Amino acid sequence: MLLSFLKQLLSPRTAKPPYVNLEDLPFYDLEQLERKIVDKVEMRRTRYLDWPAFVHLETIALCNAACDFCPYPSLERKGTRMPDALIEKIIGDLSDIPPDVRFQLAPYKVSEPFLEPRLFDILERVNTRLPNAYISIITNGAALTERKIDQLRAVKNVAYLNVSVNFDNPEEYEAVMKIPFERTVRRLDVLHRRKLNGDLSFPVRLTRVSDNMLTDTRFVRWVQVTYPAFEPIVVNRNDWIGEVGTDAAAAEVPDVPCHRWFDMSITATGKVAMCCMDGEAKYPKGDVNTSHVLKIYNQPHLRRLREQLASRRAVGEPCNRCTYLNY
Repeated sequence: MLLSFLKQLLSPRTAKPPYVNLEDLPFYDLEQLERKIVDKVEMRRTRYLDWPAFVHLETIALCNAACDFCPYPSLERKGTRMPDALIEKIIGDLSDIPPDVRFQLAPYKVSEPFLEPRLFDILERVNTRLPNAYISIITNGAALTERKIDQLRAVKNVAYLNVSVNFDNPEEYEAVMKIPFERTVRRLDVLHRRKLNGDLSFPVRLTRVSDNMLTDTRFVRWVQVTYPAFEPIVVNRNDWIGEVGTDAAAAEVPDVPCHRWFDMSITATGKVAMCCMDGEAKYPKGDVNTSHVLKIYNQPHLRRLREQLASRRAVGEPCNRCTYLNY
């Protein structure tokens, strides 16, 4: 059934894209995206001046894919495993965030979270010691076995699970991601059945990094037809502040501030990157091995970014070169 649907959807390659509401592809409207970023930043001007709204915690720099739109294939820290003692120290630092200040915690950065053998132990500690942390997970889904789905069900405060699928057909998927398409589809089938059965209380989204209108709309329609319990999401392509060369990335730096100024992006080495787009941590804010997480967050020059919310074009390196507009 799935293969039959794929053949119908993919042939001929020059066919018109299936009808999709353009609200499913918001990044095609640059002004709308900029408004959403500005709204999000304004919403965070209060408690999040002092406390991070989002924390990436990369406990192992490991991935089973090799996507050409991601810096992982050339990542210098590839394979680095964060020591248990440092994970414990970071959780302790984050426990200083007032319990009434909610924030999101993502157990990955440039990594696949389900390759971390300590993942569910770490999330159990987060649930116990950081009850105000909402867990956000992005995965390629290849390692998301049914046993791990069962373990994920036991995790509290899961905000969402995003599965980065990117393609609706094996040829493009395997050429770009370098992992078997049919295996991932089998994982998605199980995940979708569990969602339909009411086993998963959190939203599940299938995501794609944009390529062009034809393939983007085809992907959205494929998700809507094949996995109706999941939400399709298409995000614009980024060059990771010049780390990943691509002609498809936006060429112009938006004339808006950035909500990522309210984030902490901790790599497996303990270095804190400038943001999620600083994949190699070339612009480090600090090092959690030697500094408190919240002290790094509240450095005067970083706090000024959150207070002034000036256009990223005016705030210097690396933000004045960054075209990131996902939200």
